[in-house]
Amino acid sequence: MEVYQGGLNGNTKRNMELPPGLWKKVLIGAVVAIVVGFGLTTFYTVEEQEEAAILKFGKYTSTQESSGLHFKLPYPIQQVVKVPANLTQKIHIGYREEGGKITPVEEEALMITGDEYIVSADAVVEWKIANVRDYLYNIEEPEQFLRNSASAAIRSVMGSTKLDYAITEGKTVIQAEVKKKLEDIQDQYNTGIQILDLKFQDIEPPEGQVQEAFKNVTNAREEKNTKINQAQKYVNDRLPKARGEAQALIENAEASKKSRILNAEGDVAKFNAVYNEYVKNPAVTSDRLILETLERILPNAKIVITDGGSDTVNYLPLNELMGKSSAAKPGTSGSQQTDSAGTNEGGSGQ
Repeated sequence: MEVYQGGLNGNTKRNMELPPGLWKKVLIGAVVAIVVGFGLTTFYTVEEQEEAAILKFGKYTSTQESSGLHFKLPYPIQQVVKVPANLTQKIHIGYREEGGKITPVEEEALMITGDEYIVSADAVVEWKIANVRDYLYNIEEPEQFLRNSASAAIRSVMGSTKLDYAITEGKTVIQAEVKKKLEDIQDQYNTGIQILDLKFQDIEPPEGQVQEAFKNVTNAREEKNTKINQAQKYVNDRLPKARGEAQALIENAEASKKSRILNAEGDVAKFNAVYNEYVKNPAVTSDRLILETLERILPNAKIVITDGGSDTVNYLPLNELMGKSSAAKPGTSGSQQTDSAGTNEGGSGQ
């Protein structure tokens, strides 16, 4: 509502009157806004890969590690600082990778080895936040500190390593030494950073003739190792076979040895038996041995006994008689026939 008031000087003034109850509404609105503002700063959410540092009047008090919706005192009494504590992160040393494009960073990659050669070393460091308080308040720019400390650790180890060893079989050993030194630096300064892994992408001389020469050396060494492995494979294939063949020869020799010993023992027993009989009756045993020997060495010989004492030659056909005797008495042994022939021979002599 507008009210016009006249005056003695003839000037007219216009006074503005506010609607009744407006100030009360403004006050209520301000209170509601303050309450809503306090309410919005009272609740906060922590994601799966996050942890939250709780600050009271700007001072760290605790860490909220569980994810979900949580309550705190309204701002400015308490504040929340969230960090990706459960997320594995990476930094690149000696190069940067953005959008699939790799950009070398020579001031980080180039370093001097223990034998005063220049080498280019690229590495990837995997890390995560292990202590939220130390990560936020013990160092400034934690990621830059981690990058600088990783470069320092790599240069320290490379500075005590020869180039030839670094670019060949020493890569794994150097990685382990650098990782250990980098972990020691994080522990020394309580950065709250945990080093998960460190891997070298490349360790090689700078591009040019030197790099080409070292590549030739590396290729020659790899070829040497390949031939050594092939030779070892051949040894592993032949050695068991040779051992098996040697064992078979040994076992055959042992079997032959035992067989000969048994045969010799049998011959000795046979000889002793014959000798015992010879001692009892030397003449008979001697004649029998002679006849058995003749039978063995002359199996198909014809035996004829003649008497040259007269003009007419008389002979005794022992083969035919022995054949008839064998036919008449089947199963008669040759030794018995020979004994009979010996007896007839003796009779003829008489």
